[in-house]
Amino acid sequence: MANTASAEKCVRQSERHRLHNRYYAKTTRNAIRAIRNTTDKKEAETSAPKVFSMIDKLAKKGIIHKNKAANLKSGIALYINKLS
Repeated sequence: MANTASAEKCVRQSERHRLHNRYYAKTTRNAIRAIRNTTDKKEAETSAPKVFSMIDKLAKKGIIHKNKAANLKSGIALYINKLS
């Protein structure tokens, strides 16, 4: 248990930040999954910039690592290019 008022505040803030980060990470994962489940190249190409932006924001805020962001974006681009 926290011993000081500042430690208790830190616990509250950490939990709030954890839930916030979890929401945005999950939203991004769902968007990535939606692109990978589509078979329409035009639809995937139109939604890709929005998903790339979401991934970049997660990496900028430190929710995911920058290399993971690069790998995700690369994988999505490869998938879109393979669609016919």
